[in-house]
Amino acid sequence: MAEDIARAFVCGHPVAHSRSPLIHGHWLASLGIRGSYEAIDVAPDDFADFLRGIASAGFTGGNVTIPHKEAAFAAVDGSDEASEMIGAINTVWIADGRLLATNTDWSGFSANLDEGAPAWVSGRRAVVLGAGGSARAILFALLRKGYREVRVVNRTVDRARELADRFGGRVSAHDWVALPELLADCDLLVNTTPIGMAGRDGSTPPDLALLPGAAIVTDIVYVPLLTPLLVAARARGLKTVDGLGMLLHQAVPGFARWFGQVPEVTAELRALVIADMERHR
Repeated sequence: MAEDIARAFVCGHPVAHSRSPLIHGHWLASLGIRGSYEAIDVAPDDFADFLRGIASAGFTGGNVTIPHKEAAFAAVDGSDEASEMIGAINTVWIADGRLLATNTDWSGFSANLDEGAPAWVSGRRAVVLGAGGSARAILFALLRKGYREVRVVNRTVDRARELADRFGGRVSAHDWVALPELLADCDLLVNTTPIGMAGRDGSTPPDLALLPGAAIVTDIVYVPLLTPLLVAARARGLKTVDGLGMLLHQAVPGFARWFGQVPEVTAELRALVIADMERHR
């Protein structure tokens, strides 16, 4: 009888652009695991039925990406504190016949900074640009790491206030015009907005003149790898961390659950993904 092959997936709409199959395929090959990881385009109207049927379809779990991250809550049997606070799910798995879920974006963000700028753990004040779904994961990570003050800056300040209300007293909401003053004593600046993203015209990074010399600047955007914000930060001699590591590290917990081994984020994997990014520019 042939050995069973563990199967996992990423579902989204569209999903052809996802680099998750490249990442997980590399780990399956390097670890010698008999398994598969495939991209499946699932329209919103079909999503609930798809997710409830993954066990019967032979999957041990998978990743959920845009536009299904919030809709996944209604389709799973249980989720953890991270996904509840962030308000989105990106990883599901079957355990004892139940469909369980979490969000690993926050841990991917933390692991990326742990690797690229270990001093971030001693920071106390952070400025987060943007108030969308990605910002929620960043806030969860910063509060878990012990940041005493997190300032959310957004052009629509009401959206920033929603996050402040959701995450509590250590988070405050601010309009974009307040940014220069907020940067003056900032330990960590995080961009979660499309500023500098490939294909976005006219986006301009904020003036970093008032950032302290010891501040760390990170951008969760990874296409392009070196965003205008990171270029500006490097020109000032500041420590920077690009967003690719977040993508790679957030994939680790899911792989471990589906395939039973904890993979490593290596220079070889990073180079593989960068090469793919170059091919598809």
